[in-house]
Amino acid sequence: MKTPPPPSPLDDPTNAAFAWNKYRRMMQIVGGVTVVVVIASLVGLWLTVEDASIHFYIATGLGVTFTMLLAGALMGLMFLSNGTGHDAAVSDPFDGEDRSGKQD
Repeated sequence: MKTPPPPSPLDDPTNAAFAWNKYRRMMQIVGGVTVVVVIASLVGLWLTVEDASIHFYIATGLGVTFTMLLAGALMGLMFLSNGTGHDAAVSDPFDGEDRSGKQD
């Protein structure tokens, strides 16, 4: 008989509030860095690329913004999950079985 997985530390409202506040702070930092990088990339393009339309700058700004915010959000969720011990609360439903489904 399999033992149930341990409860997640994020089930505790105090731990969850602390973890999500830490995540929000990290996303604020990522947002600030994103603004700086977008401005730097647009200025760099403006100085080096001749005869570019406004659509080029809009697409570049949106692309850099979306990429950085998505990467920051996913990395933050990974840190949140690992740092709180939530990863340790996951159990393997196939523990003790080989790939053919036979018991050890």
